[in-house]
Amino acid sequence: MKNAALSELFRQLPSVNDVMGASAVGSLAASYGHDSTADAVRVVLARLRQEITSGLLDEDALGLALSGLAGAVENQLRQALGYSLRAVINATGVILHTNLGRAPLSDAAIEHIRETAASYSNLEFELGAGERGKRDVHVDRLFQRLLGEEVKSKEHAAVSTIVVNNNAAAVLLALNTLAEGGEVIVSRGELVEIGGSFRIPDVMAKSGAILREVGTTNRTRTADYERAITERTRLLLRVHRSNFEITGFTEQASKAELVSLARVRGIPLMEDLGSGALFDLHSVGIGGEPGVLDSLRSGVDIVTYSGDKLLGGPQAGLISGGSELIARMRSNSLFRALRVDKLIYAALEATLLEYVRHDHDAIPTLRMMRLTKEAIGKRAEALAARIVAPKLKVEVVDGESILGGGAAPSSILPTRVLALTCEGLSADELAARLRGSDPPIIARVDEGRVLLDLRTVFTAQDEAIESALAMVGRNG
Repeated sequence: MKNAALSELFRQLPSVNDVMGASAVGSLAASYGHDSTADAVRVVLARLRQEITSGLLDEDALGLALSGLAGAVENQLRQALGYSLRAVINATGVILHTNLGRAPLSDAAIEHIRETAASYSNLEFELGAGERGKRDVHVDRLFQRLLGEEVKSKEHAAVSTIVVNNNAAAVLLALNTLAEGGEVIVSRGELVEIGGSFRIPDVMAKSGAILREVGTTNRTRTADYERAITERTRLLLRVHRSNFEITGFTEQASKAELVSLARVRGIPLMEDLGSGALFDLHSVGIGGEPGVLDSLRSGVDIVTYSGDKLLGGPQAGLISGGSELIARMRSNSLFRALRVDKLIYAALEATLLEYVRHDHDAIPTLRMMRLTKEAIGKRAEALAARIVAPKLKVEVVDGESILGGGAAPSSILPTRVLALTCEGLSADELAARLRGSDPPIIARVDEGRVLLDLRTVFTAQDEAIESALAMVGRNG
């Protein structure tokens, strides 16, 4: 486009004041505020200038854009002033999807958060005595019922639990409390990296403890730990490989062997479980993922695990173990820096009460794990039958769901998925259209098809999926 033609198009652009003077935009200013609306007008006009410069708008296209200027300003306002953090539909089949917020909370947890957030609470107040109390009593009493009554051993005459903001913080606090300035022995095959490039050696360095690696990547024996023990040893650490597996020519010291060694040498044994389940995963066909009770029953002194993974609660780091060791961590000044607020306690307390009541299906994560392939298949068939979209091909085929969240990396749950193709759109383009729907639908792309796994979709969201697919299937 020649410079004269460009100049003519630029002259057709109104000023900010002209746009603000339009009645439709004036109504927006009354709702959203003058300054915010003016900023939105500037953004829209700048976008039009850029499109003219790039040759994307001719005179007819510009006229059309200017006729819809008020709508463009409104869309910009909604985008600028709306929430960035949004609810999405997780149709990936990954139950604990880290990028999508991991475990969704139960209805009871959401209601308890609402009640606690909307008023004052007895977070650190003893109602009976009328004096200051401790915030961790609200969940420790429930952990006592779930763990303390089950663990009967000389080593764990009493079991306590404290809460920090995530499992990395739990590991940091435990290492700092029990091993600052001393050595912590850990297998080379367990120096894991979790999401966001956080590594066990880095967390240990921040704790003030000194890493003592033993064994090799694929084979570490109990004798390796025993030979490494010196007068500087403060802790034996076992790290569960929650997000990868080592297969083939391998060997790992058993938990029982390490417990025995720790007792003989008078050194605490700590296990970082990562996920940490409070129910029997074998009941849903998942093996090789140790539970919190498994570790405590075997005699492990301290167990660290997450709240928003297999437990199905809010993001939190949980430390369970012998009361004397937990008391030392509670008195560490680092505990205050890492502690959680009333909303996390509210969500965690409500989640734990579901365990106490044995109402596992009330916890969405556990309910999703327990769904059968047959039940998911029937629901998928019913949804597919309701979709009327000429350009969309919908099939129901066998698939696999996974736990995600760094839990049981090799475990899969059989499922049935909606397999989609759309005339005029590639699989990636179709997935992008679904992400652009309201609410956004997050799917998987596999072998040229978009896959929707209803295992991780709430039943109430089926209608939104049906509407989104119908719209995409009509328009292409």
